[in-house]
Amino acid sequence: MAKTWRLDTETKGTGAHVVPLEKAPASPAAERELETVTLERPPRVIDEPEPLGPLTFKVLDIRSSQVLAEGTDTRATIELLEDVRSVLDVRIYVWMQRAGRWRLLTLDEQRALWRFRGRAPAS
Repeated sequence: MAKTWRLDTETKGTGAHVVPLEKAPASPAAERELETVTLERPPRVIDEPEPLGPLTFKVLDIRSSQVLAEGTDTRATIELLEDVRSVLDVRIYVWMQRAGRWRLLTLDEQRALWRFRGRAPAS
């Protein structure tokens, strides 16, 4: 007949050992089941971000290190790009309101703006 064994952890610093269930000392903790504790999280408060508003651009000519435009909107920036020979001749920055600084657009973002040249309706 098979014996049932129990892991006895009542030792002090020497580690645990396995004893037969009949010889294991009865402890009050062993007789009751483990209780689970469920902690409730506080409700999440999601702040609505404030609207960003229109984008503001700064265009820098890298050949002459001259600022071609600063504080222009998207339409004015695209009109300014009409006179530029290549997208690689300028660096385009966008004003980040939360950070309070200019962020250089990636080359893919600059090319996306570049593709709008010639599509603006005449004012």
